Amino acid sequence: MSLMNGTNFDHKSLNALQKVTLRAVVMSFLFFGLVAIEGMIMRLVETGKEVAPLPSMFFKAEHFFAIMTAHPIVGIFGSTYQLVFAAFMFLVPFLTKKPLYSVKLANFVWIAITVGTALAWIAAFAWHYAPLYTLYWPLPADTHQFKLIGGIVFIIGVAIIMIGTLGFIYNIYATIFARVGVHKDKTTKELLISGFGVDGMLNLWNKLRGKQPYSKEPALALPVVAIFRGTVDTFLDAIVILGAGILVLIYLLFDASGHPLDVASIDALLYKNFFWWGLDLVADGLVLIYVAGSWYLLATLITGQKLFMENVARAALMLELLVSWMVWSHHLLGDQGQPEMMKLISGEMVTAFELLTQGLALFITLVTLWKARPLKMTMELKYLLGGMVGFGLAIPAAIIQADMGMNRVLHNTQWIIMAHVHMALIVGLYMTLYSAVYVLWPIVTNNTKMWSSKLSNAHFWLYLIGGIGMGAFGGMAGLDGMLRRHLYIHGEFNPYMILAAICGSMILIAWAIFLFNIIMSVGLKGLIGIFLPAEDKTASYGIEPEVIAENHKK
Repeated sequence: MSLMNGTNFDHKSLNALQKVTLRAVVMSFLFFGLVAIEGMIMRLVETGKEVAPLPSMFFKAEHFFAIMTAHPIVGIFGSTYQLVFAAFMFLVPFLTKKPLYSVKLANFVWIAITVGTALAWIAAFAWHYAPLYTLYWPLPADTHQFKLIGGIVFIIGVAIIMIGTLGFIYNIYATIFARVGVHKDKTTKELLISGFGVDGMLNLWNKLRGKQPYSKEPALALPVVAIFRGTVDTFLDAIVILGAGILVLIYLLFDASGHPLDVASIDALLYKNFFWWGLDLVADGLVLIYVAGSWYLLATLITGQKLFMENVARAALMLELLVSWMVWSHHLLGDQGQPEMMKLISGEMVTAFELLTQGLALFITLVTLWKARPLKMTMELKYLLGGMVGFGLAIPAAIIQADMGMNRVLHNTQWIIMAHVHMALIVGLYMTLYSAVYVLWPIVTNNTKMWSSKLSNAHFWLYLIGGIGMGAFGGMAGLDGMLRRHLYIHGEFNPYMILAAICGSMILIAWAIFLFNIIMSVGLKGLIGIFLPAEDKTASYGIEPEVIAENHKK
């Protein structure tokens, strides 16, 4: 069975699902370029006025913190959400061999996230709205510190992003539960049991008791289970952020009407617990669970073999459901008002359990690859290994800071944002996504080849070294006392910041190389053709993993 007919990038043969996937991917990488530039500006500012070749305006607090506010919105939502959602709205039909529920809804999703991200960025750029992206109460509604119009535009932008996210969630579940194709005779109960990984737990339980497996052929493939399971957290996260945004918007609109509401009527600690419970689900739903599922998929596609310990992997995804809902208090270890038992149980003990669940995913993936030797070191395999290295560094960094004693040293320092967050997102998540891009590239572009393998390799090494280096040097600065969400303009933490800026420039150069390689691969006409109208129909993909795996064997 061939992957797809045709050897060239033929716009007419691209179906609607391919085009909507590529549209979101293109927007994702454009936003990544913007966020990389923003990150470089902040890194350069913190090397000091005497070193950084930047205009004086960038060293002003209002400008710096406006960039800091826009930076994660553009990076997490505009870039990461776009890429993840695009991949999964393609992969669910690919893996279930069913059409996507709605291509029109898929188009709405990438447009909504693009518009919402642009509005949030404009609010920071034009009006310097800068509550440091956290929406901490009552900071976002402080119109004495920030311009009212900036706050309104920012919150509307975030709300549109969340509405687009809900559209993605509906599209995914409507596709999975559709009674067509391989799921024509499946009941909702069977799909739910498989979607939450319960069948994996039951299979393990029956094996311990010496009985027959509960399900020899689960209703959903393991990567679909991860998508199904992670989307639960993405839904809860969207509801929380949307709810927090609506609350802030209500206060801003009342302030605009001349009848301001009392911000003290909202308990700040209760709000922070609600907010961090939801926001932490981004890390667990979007990063840990989605990434685990992506590793499993990539490992099976690359090797063409069944996943090692598949039932354990399914059961772990179910277990992560409980863990992910109980770890938010590690964000509040430094809050004196937070109950000590919540810090101990949620902040420390449950959080430490994530080292086991993510470590298990890494172990299962590596053993699957190891058992399939010999393998050709293709670009997708390189990026998969690079992504696992990123999480292998980022997750232990998180566990270290999720300790009440260590948190007194590391809380609110660059260690958190660089050694953990940037390492997890830039190296762990994005290199995993790059692996998926290389796997799906010939499928969504009708077997179009990348223009230059040398540029692909240059992108890989620049990105890997730059990402690890920036996270490591930033983390060292944090250990030395450098705070996050703080403006340093005299190079107080050089040479760490100089080295981090050099590594950050490597990431930016790598992005430019990758984008150039993509453009040269499809041509400018091909790139423009992605955004031209397509016939609103969806292909049903039935491509077996063994077909892709043939290219990875020696």
